[in-house]
Amino acid sequence: MLTACADPSTLSGLSWLVCYLTTGKHMAFYGSFGTVLLLLAVTAPVALGFGFAAAMAARSRIWPLSWFGRGYIAIVRGVPDIAFFLFFVIALDQFFEWLRHEVKCPDWDQPVWQGNDFVVCSAAKLPLNNSAQWVHEAYGFSLAVITFAIVFGAFAANVLYGAMRAVPRAQLETAEAYGMTQRQTFWRILVPQMWVYALPGLSNLWMVLIKATPLLFLLGVEDIVYWARELGGSKTAKFTDYPHGDWRMWYFLALLVFYLAFTWVSEKVLNRLMARLTHGQATVGGEAQRKTVGKAA
Repeated sequence: MLTACADPSTLSGLSWLVCYLTTGKHMAFYGSFGTVLLLLAVTAPVALGFGFAAAMAARSRIWPLSWFGRGYIAIVRGVPDIAFFLFFVIALDQFFEWLRHEVKCPDWDQPVWQGNDFVVCSAAKLPLNNSAQWVHEAYGFSLAVITFAIVFGAFAANVLYGAMRAVPRAQLETAEAYGMTQRQTFWRILVPQMWVYALPGLSNLWMVLIKATPLLFLLGVEDIVYWARELGGSKTAKFTDYPHGDWRMWYFLALLVFYLAFTWVSEKVLNRLMARLTHGQATVGGEAQRKTVGKAA
């Protein structure tokens, strides 16, 4: 906070607004935008990895593996995101605590489930009560990343599975005729070409992932939605040095502008990536590029 803001009661007009926007809570609000971007940067590759593994499992000739991949895709895609987020985070947290409880408290003689309560020894709590605040925040963020990755990994798996099936079978047969093994055909022919077919679906999934980041609020992470509601609500002089009315509309308008700008930039980047991938490919996008170049010549 600025030195001139030591006594808010003496401020007015623009000086009051500048001091108001530089309080510690507002700095946390600005930092929460970084939390959202970090979530996207970490979750996107992890979810893509989950999706690729599930797509490989779904197309496997080993029936148990294929059933597992198809079941994962069907179950996660069939459950509403909010219900899955609320259930899975609690279940995952209790699972981790149960594992620690079994290791750290082998002499515990009471049941873990006592009625509707889940009770473990103090040493098994995650995080520990005496842990630093950053540990609590990092743990909550990690649970959010895992949950987001599992949910959006199922959608990515469905997209990648369809993209693998879209690669012309004749190309795979040609590779096999040249003596390539199934592994070589998969990694050298199928995987490089499937991205052209997968990118439109993955682009839509990326946009949905961006719009789903406000679900962090439901997972207990202090994200931009949390701070917008916290700072925008009515404040009186009894509870704050900067009393104001209900300003939530303005805070959520700022979030609206942020998401619109971010999705606009994402769309531009994805369009350039699509043009790069389809260059020279025997696809609709590649054919359109070829015709454009031909007319220009």
